[in-house]
Amino acid sequence: MAREITRRAWQRPRLSHPGWARIPQIVIGVALATIVAGITIHAVNGGLGAGTPPFISRWLPSLDPLAAVSVVVVVTAVALAPRAVSRIRAPLVFAAFAFGLSLALGLAVNLARDGVHGWYIVFDTSAHGSFEAANEYLPSLPALAADGPRFFLDHFAELVPSLAVNASGHPPGLLLTMDALGLNTAQRLAAFCIGVGALAAPLAYVLGRGLLDERGGRVAALLTAFAPSVILDATVSPDAVYMTLGVACAALLVSRRRSLWLTGAVAVAIAGFFSWLLLGIPLWAAVIVGLRDGRRRAAWLLVSCAIAVLLFNGALALAVGYDAIGTLRATSAVYHRSLALSRPYLYWLFGSPTAWGVMLGIPTAVLALRGLAARHPTAIALAVIIVVSAVLGVTKAETERIWLPYVPLAAVAAAAMAPRRLYPLLGALALQALIVEVLFDTIW
Repeated sequence: MAREITRRAWQRPRLSHPGWARIPQIVIGVALATIVAGITIHAVNGGLGAGTPPFISRWLPSLDPLAAVSVVVVVTAVALAPRAVSRIRAPLVFAAFAFGLSLALGLAVNLARDGVHGWYIVFDTSAHGSFEAANEYLPSLPALAADGPRFFLDHFAELVPSLAVNASGHPPGLLLTMDALGLNTAQRLAAFCIGVGALAAPLAYVLGRGLLDERGGRVAALLTAFAPSVILDATVSPDAVYMTLGVACAALLVSRRRSLWLTGAVAVAIAGFFSWLLLGIPLWAAVIVGLRDGRRRAAWLLVSCAIAVLLFNGALALAVGYDAIGTLRATSAVYHRSLALSRPYLYWLFGSPTAWGVMLGIPTAVLALRGLAARHPTAIALAVIIVVSAVLGVTKAETERIWLPYVPLAAVAAAAMAPRRLYPLLGALALQALIVEVLFDTIW
């Protein structure tokens, strides 16, 4: 009987309550009101701390001659991707296809505005680079090289206020990786972020395959690769690395095999050394596991992750003096003295999820909302982590980039409700990405 109930819970559910059925209309209405309010307030007094509230991007049309290449690659991708879902038989071959697809889409679309320079412009600290380059990771790398990794970790909490904004907002994992791999130029760092970020699509396939079925996993991979935020932000942002780490943790944590979900707990501890946001992935996983396997199993998952995080950071404290709590406090102090001061909590309570949802891809967001209306577990878990993230208010604005780790989770929720015919869905996502790239400066 228990197995039958579990099996039913993961079939495509039917609407059973009018309140749930109205969720998509309510959320879309609130999102539209948030966009109108943001644009109006910004036009009146220039406030809210974003270029086009609730979006961080600003209106700045630009077209590079290589945009023709972008169109050709995108059209080819839309034509081939649905066929790959049904025609590629071997899982490993499809995973490789998903990786190549995500890589091709990101590189191609980011040619449309600044050409090849667009692949690394956000890290370019020269006069021809982006204004955002000064806030990225490369300017903080000398702080590590000066006295070596051990001293850097021992004094990281004290160094946080002196680091560039984006580096000070995260634990030291990526800076240590950059130092170890010699990622000391804009081109090298960009290549690393682009390559690691493209791995999120095949990992979304693994996650979706485990939670849904073979086709569901494949559709989740495509929705991840075609997500406008992944194409436009992950291709040129360190958050692409965090996205891949996040979906890897998620896939491990929701496994029914004890060895894998315990490995996932360790992976969460390591991922949390790169981004504080990734410590929220166990919450998503716990909702999934609780609905599928019961509350006791979900509780064990959360406890395992908490123990792994404590042991990992405790070991670092004993070995090299790294102070995780002090680092978190220093990061919080920097954040509350930053641009966040000009971003009112009440507006961004709605603005942050709105911007993330739109740049996830409007069709994907609608499908995920339909999943929530149908009370599908993957959609419920997604809603929980989005609501908690918005209410905490520690990432006001810029969620198109900062919440990238949630994109594969949303792709899985949307895949559960995806139509059989994928061409219109993928075409709409690709068109949205191209339009935004050409008409707006998305920074990343």
